[in-house]
Amino acid sequence: MNNSDAQHQRIAAMSFASVYPHYVTKVEKKGRTKQELHDVIKWLTGFDEAKLQEFIQTKVTFEEFFKQAKLNPNAHLITGLICGYRVEEIENPLTQKVRYLDKLVDELAKGKKMEKILRTT
Repeated sequence: MNNSDAQHQRIAAMSFASVYPHYVTKVEKKGRTKQELHDVIKWLTGFDEAKLQEFIQTKVTFEEFFKQAKLNPNAHLITGLICGYRVEEIENPLTQKVRYLDKLVDELAKGKKMEKILRTT
């Protein structure tokens, strides 16, 4: 991961609404549902459907999105590679949270069982 301040600022300023449709397309193309995506996002952030829709409509940045999130206490169990970098080694807290979300979406799209994705087993 490019650990430059510019890269972290770019991620912080990116709107959740600009990435969300890509998440939906990715999981649906692999036979998963939008509801499963929402379940994964809710597990990580605590946000329900109404809050997600509000964030999409108001085009909140990832910085604001994760500032309002109540990160799941088991989020630290999300490990592995995303874009060639280990999520557990990302030093910038916001960038790490965004990559946690990316990793969960990848796992969903790859057909992992929800119990594994949500770190319940």
